[in-house]
Amino acid sequence: MQRLELDFRRGRAPSPWVGRVLLAVAVAFAADVALSYRQERDALELLKSRIAATQPRSAPAPAITADEVASVRETVERIGMPWDRLFAALESAASEDIALLGIEPDPKAGTVVISGNGKDYLAALSYVLNLGREEGLRDVQLVRHEAASASAQGPVSFAISAAWSAAPK
Repeated sequence: MQRLELDFRRGRAPSPWVGRVLLAVAVAFAADVALSYRQERDALELLKSRIAATQPRSAPAPAITADEVASVRETVERIGMPWDRLFAALESAASEDIALLGIEPDPKAGTVVISGNGKDYLAALSYVLNLGREEGLRDVQLVRHEAASASAQGPVSFAISAAWSAAPK
């Protein structure tokens, strides 16, 4: 029998054309990806220009007048007032005999006018007295009252003026 020699460590010389073929495939793939990217980018730009053409052109913002600025300032002042203290005072002085109809603050003067209806004149006076005891309100005065009927014990509409402060007494 003849001796068989096997050499597993010796490698074969790689074929020179395999590397070149793989390089050519990679270059072709990269070129295809670049071409597809360019086509998609051009399609996106076309769609963006169509969307921009369909949307109406925005007009320049109108000039703001001094009256509008003053109105905005007054609104900001009203929003910034200590409403929670006023409402707390109104709620704690509440009575079943009184129905409030309006609250008109004047931020510049720091006052508030409260209008409402009372069961009778005594109920209105009691409400004024109760408001005068509340924190946040000063100089509470009954500025107007009017009997709804000829009877002295009938319903009364009234208006109360008070100085409205942010800090407690």
